[in-house]
Amino acid sequence: MRAVVVEKNGGPEVLKLMERACPEPGKDEVLVEVKSTAVNRADVIQRKGFYPAPPGVAADIPGLEFAGVVKECGEAVTDRKVGDRVFGLVPGGSYAEAVVVHSRTLARIPDNLSFEEAAAIPEAYTTAYDAMVVQGGLAAGEWLLIHALGSGVGVAALQIAGAIGARVIGTSRTKEKLEEARALGLVHGVVCSEGAEFAESVLSITGSGVNVVLELVGGPYLAEDLKCLASQGRIVLVGLLAGRSLEVDLGMILRKRANIRGTTLRARPLEEKILAGRVLEENIVPLIESGKLKPSIDKVFPLAEAGEAHAYMESDGNFGKIILKVSD
Repeated sequence: MRAVVVEKNGGPEVLKLMERACPEPGKDEVLVEVKSTAVNRADVIQRKGFYPAPPGVAADIPGLEFAGVVKECGEAVTDRKVGDRVFGLVPGGSYAEAVVVHSRTLARIPDNLSFEEAAAIPEAYTTAYDAMVVQGGLAAGEWLLIHALGSGVGVAALQIAGAIGARVIGTSRTKEKLEEARALGLVHGVVCSEGAEFAESVLSITGSGVNVVLELVGGPYLAEDLKCLASQGRIVLVGLLAGRSLEVDLGMILRKRANIRGTTLRARPLEEKILAGRVLEENIVPLIESGKLKPSIDKVFPLAEAGEAHAYMESDGNFGKIILKVSD
């Protein structure tokens, strides 16, 4: 099979299209012919050498999500069959023509989605739903603050929050991305291009602060999050693009009875990955089929141009997902 390989850590140019042996499914696994995959920030960080793949996963083939067709089933698989259109998450390796996954981590692709659209769903929408709803307890009527609104997870979070009736404030470093988000239902947007000073603006909108923060940036943003967090508010830390450390007023955490938790999907054990697959199939797919969620795709690149796709992501020009088309 063809696969995009990280020859050595470095810039986008280190991504090379090569031939690799096709994986074989175990008894509980299926072999999926990948039609499309997507570029995530984690792939960029892995390429640079700062986010290695978990043990047992191909260390030099990036990719965390896929959409494709089941080509072969292990002997114990009863919930999937050859020919099924499926999508899901993997801990790595989806920049390739085939992946092997446990059958119970998969979800069926809704009939109203193309493979490119389906590839834009698993990582962003599962991450957003799991962080906001499962872990953050976001409910109808509550205030939600989303950072990096133009990212794949940010766009997914905006749509999911709207579907469940939450009120959203989004931040971005550019006014243009906030304007694009308004077409998806954003009412309140805050530009924070210089540093991370947004708390005052958020408090002026909400009065008493936000109930949940989807923190996709990290660094100094967390201190501002605490300033505009409502009493008993929840901060779910997903990304660290702005850094891993900062000074925090611990007294504010106590006074507000704040809940701060971190999350990642990639390194979870199999049983939790199966639960994530169920979130995708049972909570997200119905919202897609009803038209309440629609994947936002910024640009599609052929697999051979994975380097160009990474460079485009690093330019921060995208609004929504960047897709790699693997095959027709």
